[in-house]
Amino acid sequence: MTVNCVWEHNGKDTLLYAVDYPGAYTRGESLKTAVGKMPREIALYLKWCGGSIDDDMKIAIVQEKSSNLDIKDADSDVLFQREKEPLTAEAYERLKELALKSAKDFLALYQSIPDKNAVAIAQRKTFYGQVPRSAEEMYQHTKNVNAYYFGEIEVSADNHGDIFACRRRGFEALEAMPNFLQNRVIAGSYGEEWSLPKVLRRFLWHDRIHAKAMFRMAVKVFGAQNIVNPFCFQIEKR
Repeated sequence: MTVNCVWEHNGKDTLLYAVDYPGAYTRGESLKTAVGKMPREIALYLKWCGGSIDDDMKIAIVQEKSSNLDIKDADSDVLFQREKEPLTAEAYERLKELALKSAKDFLALYQSIPDKNAVAIAQRKTFYGQVPRSAEEMYQHTKNVNAYYFGEIEVSADNHGDIFACRRRGFEALEAMPNFLQNRVIAGSYGEEWSLPKVLRRFLWHDRIHAKAMFRMAVKVFGAQNIVNPFCFQIEKR
């Protein structure tokens, strides 16, 4: 089993993305560290969305992007080569299904947390502001990229309602546009290039980042027995 990956880095930190498993990623101070984490990430990802895994896993770097961004804080602007290619209706439906499942699972995780304002880490600032610490802050931050992500491919969307509802409405607005599967590459904010597959991958990736953080915080504060785990994250040993 070969996992094709895109390597984004700034010379100090690495983000590694699994091309065939949209949203699956690892981070590390080096490529070696990120590669070492990938088999576990793919196993958890497949447990979440369904699929079998081969124990004999190899990692192949198929694209590299050197960046000046704050990679360690998940600042990213890479566009995969595959995300420039024509998108079939079948591939779109699969990505849409995953993006909606991810939103639904994120909402379920958030709703299971007894005190949504509890925190377990100190304040820390990143390129986008203070790191969300409570379940409420993580949820609002993750939900409220909806209008931004869809807007980067010229789809009018909003952040109203829950994360699943506003994402579903975004897809409805997208599908009302003629030739939406044409998959144009669009120059968006800050000179970043976007396409429809990139938007869908970014939803999955962004959900996964903050779902991991929310789950870790909730288990630490409330105990695993009190929290649902729709993403199938492993409980870290103390």
